[in-house]
Amino acid sequence: MTVRKGKRMGISIQEHMAINVCPGPIRPIRQISAYFPRLSPTSSFSDSLSPNPAGGPPGAAGDGGLLSPRSVAAAGGSGTLSAMSSMDTSIEIDSCDSDDNTSLGTLEFELLYEMATSSLHCTVIKAKGLKPMDFNGLADPYVKLHLLPGACKANKLKTKTVRNTLNPVWNETLTYCGITVEDMYRKTLRVSVCDEDKLTHNEFIGESRVALRRVKPDHPKHYNICLEHPPPLSSPTATSSALRGMSCYLREWESEQQRNLEERGRLLLSLQFLPPSQMPDGEGQLEAKERAKGGLCVGVRRCAHLAAMDVNGFSDPYVKTYLKPDLKKKSKHKTAVIKKTLNPEFNEEFFYEITFNELSTRTLEVTVWDYDLGRSNDFIGGVSLGCHSQGDALLHWIDCLKNKGQKVERWHTLTNDLPGSTI
Repeated sequence: MTVRKGKRMGISIQEHMAINVCPGPIRPIRQISAYFPRLSPTSSFSDSLSPNPAGGPPGAAGDGGLLSPRSVAAAGGSGTLSAMSSMDTSIEIDSCDSDDNTSLGTLEFELLYEMATSSLHCTVIKAKGLKPMDFNGLADPYVKLHLLPGACKANKLKTKTVRNTLNPVWNETLTYCGITVEDMYRKTLRVSVCDEDKLTHNEFIGESRVALRRVKPDHPKHYNICLEHPPPLSSPTATSSALRGMSCYLREWESEQQRNLEERGRLLLSLQFLPPSQMPDGEGQLEAKERAKGGLCVGVRRCAHLAAMDVNGFSDPYVKTYLKPDLKKKSKHKTAVIKKTLNPEFNEEFFYEITFNELSTRTLEVTVWDYDLGRSNDFIGGVSLGCHSQGDALLHWIDCLKNKGQKVERWHTLTNDLPGSTI
């Protein structure tokens, strides 16, 4: 089209082309979704059931119920745009393809806390209807357990992986050792289901969290729960509303972090005072001279949930025992080093030749260390047992003195404030 200089056009080129191609009012292009009626977000359920809520003809501008191509075509200008935008919004809200509306599946498991052994058993039974994670419409699921709060490496337990299924069956029991009654009151078990991928990183499917205070000692509790998404992190837009309880949250977080720093792991010790006439049974019997005199037998059984001291997330732990005061420095005993673990099992016993009356003036110091080749070893934690101790350490020492000849076992929480600890 040619335009002469000095002559102004009354209409634009776009309008002129639209009039030539499609004479009459310009209508928006219909979408396929417009032929499938959907509920408007502003309409009520009762309005959507009635075909003509306003009493007028169907498809009128006042009809707030179903959206149809006729109503979209009949409305013009801004009304058309608002109808189209409301229709897009309703499609977005009712969409079932989002992760929030997708079922993640169910998980069946059982918890049992044995107070006598201070152990928590979690039997993972099976899962049903898991969300597909692979291209073949299936998944390679496995279950992870975490004790919260606590270090992930020390508290993580994992089942085997079941390949190519959405309804896996495990029937596998995972056990936490060194769980005290206090732990059952304040800790939470996180049970999560993940999909294993050999070439890429493993994918998270869903999780559930169980407060351990709901589990009664020596009574199994059965669970069949729906998997959920992890708790969402607070968004920056919600900062103003979150500030109201920020001070309370910070106080709780600080106290929780303080408790986590104090816990360096757990140590299972056995104490047994042997009278001169009594000899220990089993392997590792004492020599003839030591058997005749009697003394204190200290058994280092195992450790659990130790703090990670190496860059690989593990430690190389060993245990040392002292009977103080040790003027001659002959009371040191040391276990073997167990490589790359946070839950070592030692099962070693050490004997101290001492009379029963002398025990009231002595203190047994047990320390756990991380072995490092070529540099100084790292102190993980320890515990002191004697008449001047407190808490479980004092109770354990008194039980040993009361029950002569009997082996008394107890779990102890390691602390990092033992004075005079040396390598």
